[in-house]
Amino acid sequence: MIAGLGLQLWNGGIEFKGAADLFLYSLILLGYGALVSVYAQLGFFAYMILNYTGIGVFPRKAWRYIQLALAVLALFELMFLRTFVSGERSMGSDLTLGVAILLTAVIVAWFKVRSTNASAWIPTFFFMTAITIVEIIGVLRIGVDSATIFILVPLVACNAFQILMLHRILKPAST
Repeated sequence: MIAGLGLQLWNGGIEFKGAADLFLYSLILLGYGALVSVYAQLGFFAYMILNYTGIGVFPRKAWRYIQLALAVLALFELMFLRTFVSGERSMGSDLTLGVAILLTAVIVAWFKVRSTNASAWIPTFFFMTAITIVEIIGVLRIGVDSATIFILVPLVACNAFQILMLHRILKPAST
């Protein structure tokens, strides 16, 4: 809701005729946030299945390097290849988006390592970069920066919450 209301204020937005309009718009934004959170949860479960499969197919150390390489490749594709291949977009918005995702991923991975151990850094970084970029491919095709921000803010918040809470949910119960 905060991101949606902030974007409306930034863009000159909607002129509300009264408190009922503001309440209704906030309710719509809350529903939109709920839909994005379900989408983020689907991405998280897909990542969990991918991680489980990757650990089963590759040695653990190799799987970490594969995740790191895929994360770097996804960031490279987002920041540079989209601009050079299509030629329609400006590099500034893609570069800003990639740097924002990169910084968020590093911060979330740092908090995850502080909560667990150093081996959680690469999987967290991979999830926060590569999986988030895969989740926003649909809105990136639209090519509207405000639409990208509109979905990216709640998506990154949900992804960060899920990955930071995972070790607490999986902690064995003390008997």
